[in-house]
Amino acid sequence: MGEVRDSTSTAVERALDILEAIGRRGGGMTNSEISRGLHIPKSSASYILRTLERRGYLRRDRFTGKYKLGLKVLNLSHRALMGLDIRDVAHPVLQQLAERTRLTANLAILDHGEVVYIEKAEAPSFIKMDTWVGRRLPVHATSVGKALVAFLPSDEVKTILKEWGLSRLTPKTITVRSKFLRELERVRAQGYAVDDEESSPGVRCVGAPIFDSFGKVEAAVSVSGTTSQIDSAHLPRIAALVMEAARKISRQLGYRAPHGH
Repeated sequence: MGEVRDSTSTAVERALDILEAIGRRGGGMTNSEISRGLHIPKSSASYILRTLERRGYLRRDRFTGKYKLGLKVLNLSHRALMGLDIRDVAHPVLQQLAERTRLTANLAILDHGEVVYIEKAEAPSFIKMDTWVGRRLPVHATSVGKALVAFLPSDEVKTILKEWGLSRLTPKTITVRSKFLRELERVRAQGYAVDDEESSPGVRCVGAPIFDSFGKVEAAVSVSGTTSQIDSAHLPRIAALVMEAARKISRQLGYRAPHGH
């Protein structure tokens, strides 16, 4: 076991050394340059380079044979920055949203097919919602979950539904796949999602997606309240405020909406 662990560790270290070396060399590096410069056997370097290229972390210039960093590295570094910054960016917007709606405002991300709440701003009222940072809930029963998955590629949505299913949390939870997919179509059309007592009886939530600079869903923002606080009369105004907050955070993350949106 020790030998396997040592060889695996060595391979991982070599792969990281290669990525760092190529990152420092703007013009890229050939297999021979990497092998000589990092003292890695040419056959081992070749295997690691092919693997990194196949996974999108490197790209090879077919004319010079030099390897350069691939877009996957850029995407990872971007996501790491967003993971560090998004709560700081979102917090003042959440506070303003909570004050304007007098409802609890939440920020959530998608993690391994589940919704995870990562920030919140309490409502300036006596009614407190049963949400907390770190809480995990299924995507199909929450407004943030619907907002997060509605804008994902359909195959990713299918994978999530296959893995997690559509469990019933309340009598109003959507548990039929075709109905849930129609619900996602509605979310895409109107720009916001509603959890109508689907995760907790007596609680209604309105959520909207947050996009990053690549136009991908990074997170979702929502407000939670009682069914009397978010009734049919107040819903349009609340939805507009939630979408405005989502757009504000998206812009600060570098998102530029297509013309006309």
